[in-house]
Amino acid sequence: MVLKYLAYFYSELFNIKVVKKISFLVVFLFSLNAFTQETEENMAKQTVLDFFKAFHAQDSVKMKKVVSSKVVLQSIGENRAGEITVRTEKFKDLIRYIVSIPDTLQFEEKLLSFDVKVDGSMANVWVPYEFWLNAEFHHCGVNSFQLFKEQSQWRIIYLIDTRRKDECKK
Repeated sequence: MVLKYLAYFYSELFNIKVVKKISFLVVFLFSLNAFTQETEENMAKQTVLDFFKAFHAQDSVKMKKVVSSKVVLQSIGENRAGEITVRTEKFKDLIRYIVSIPDTLQFEEKLLSFDVKVDGSMANVWVPYEFWLNAEFHHCGVNSFQLFKEQSQWRIIYLIDTRRKDECKK
């Protein structure tokens, strides 16, 4: 009878150990996945930060390093007739404009927050901003970046922004 209870006790003890090991393994794998996801989100965000660092420095070489060769740029805003339109711009034109800004004109795109979503090799970075010229508020809006992870590096493949002067928090 004692052997029967000992056998039962050890079988239950073994089951508890197995359950604990399995539980630990599951928690570990979920933690690892969450860490990897957070790391990917940070890397995608850093790509956008690198873009803006190069943008503010008027460094076309560094801007080109973080975008795809086929990047698409669009802006949603009001045209001269007061209509809301979508305007497509070539990246080379943006580069040309940025590097030609004279030193006498100070510009800053203040990034207000980041909302980063990642799914495998695709990421979206939503960035509300304020744009300032010579320390005066000019306009606000949101940048929406689509990124693609290419050979372990995030690259911007699509950028669309909104631009408005009203309904901005200053």
